[in-house]
Amino acid sequence: QVQLVASGGGLVQAGGSLRLSCAASGRAFSSYRMGWFRQAPGKEREFVCSISGSGAGTVYADSVKGRFTISSDNAKNTVYLQMNVLKPEETADYYCAAGVATHLLFDRDVDYWGKGTLVTVSS
Repeated sequence: QVQLVASGGGLVQAGGSLRLSCAASGRAFSSYRMGWFRQAPGKEREFVCSISGSGAGTVYADSVKGRFTISSDNAKNTVYLQMNVLKPEETADYYCAAGVATHLLFDRDVDYWGKGTLVTVSS
């Protein structure tokens, strides 16, 4: 069992930055691929990015490439999402996720979810 606690959401102006954190507890952190998904009001949840258990491999949705960076600190069992140049349409609940699958692209790949943390980007 893995418990995920996300934090760092808040209100930011368009063009601004925010860093989310996800603290994991339970089974070996490095055994899981970790990632972030988001769900905007009235829309389906979508993949944002993921990182391998070793921290060596990252995958990003095309919409966030070059602006978002995922990183991990295995000593702290924590994953971070640095979000820069945020856009109003990126207002959403951001969810931390963990899975043993090689890829973490869809909801079906996720074994554990954290509660969402709300990011609001004002125009």
